[in-house]
Amino acid sequence: MEHSLLDYYKAIENASQKMLEAAQTENWDQIVHLEGTCAVLIAQLRHKSRSVALAPDERKEKTRIMHRILRADAEIRVLAEPWLSDLEQLMDAKSVH
Repeated sequence: MEHSLLDYYKAIENASQKMLEAAQTENWDQIVHLEGTCAVLIAQLRHKSRSVALAPDERKEKTRIMHRILRADAEIRVLAEPWLSDLEQLMDAKSVH
């Protein structure tokens, strides 16, 4: 089945939303898994975009999708900050011993 460029953006958005849901429940393993999924989708999108262009109305939809992805990413970062801070403190404590 041939996927359109927008299909890839929508799939990345879907994975991004699932990452946000995982962050809200502190399921960091799921986030790591979904980051891998996003990396594959992004690579596929880059490859496909070399030979296919978006129509003007598709570019508008892409912009809306990208804004939603960026909002989800920002929310994930806010939720991850305490976890990242705890990890940093743990790493600092281990390097002292």
